[in-house]
Amino acid sequence: MALRSDNTGFGSITKSLHWVMAALFISVFAVGWYMDFLPLGMAKLEWMSRHKSLGVTVLMLAVLRILWRLYEPTPAALGKHSIERLAAKLGHLGLYAVMIAMPLTGWIMSSAANFPVSVFGLFTLPNLVAPDQGLFETLRTAHFILSWAIVVLVLGHVAAALKHHFIDRDATLRRMLPASGDQDGDIPASNTAKENS
Repeated sequence: MALRSDNTGFGSITKSLHWVMAALFISVFAVGWYMDFLPLGMAKLEWMSRHKSLGVTVLMLAVLRILWRLYEPTPAALGKHSIERLAAKLGHLGLYAVMIAMPLTGWIMSSAANFPVSVFGLFTLPNLVAPDQGLFETLRTAHFILSWAIVVLVLGHVAAALKHHFIDRDATLRRMLPASGDQDGDIPASNTAKENS
């Protein structure tokens, strides 16, 4: 499998980033909701630290993924209708936006609360703003709203991939699967027969 994507399929680096980001999204969301139900204490603080570390990892990988996407060609969307291709583009832009905005609001929120962000105990990020309780509350609300925006965007992304796979029967989902060599034109023979009949 090629490292880089081309006009007909995704490379192994893009696929790896995609699935690692997916796993991180689930982990950050799960840890975030779990820690919210814990009473204030050492256990909650430890889970908050894990949540922040994972969030910073998401931010770093999101920046890397955006730079990588700008560097290499991207296979064309396989939607049959222009509205589908537009929706796919807007959905991807939305996901990139929340991948950046979500951890940034968390980082600034921690700064406003005067709690520096330690990343897995390896290094500590600088505070981006001075302590400010009002700003902290505003950012906490924004962070919460963004968490649900991520849920909506990810569910939409998954639903679209499944629709392409099971209804349109094109290679949209297959070409993002690990170790898949499927290209845009790989359509099951049964579909080709239907189209020719």
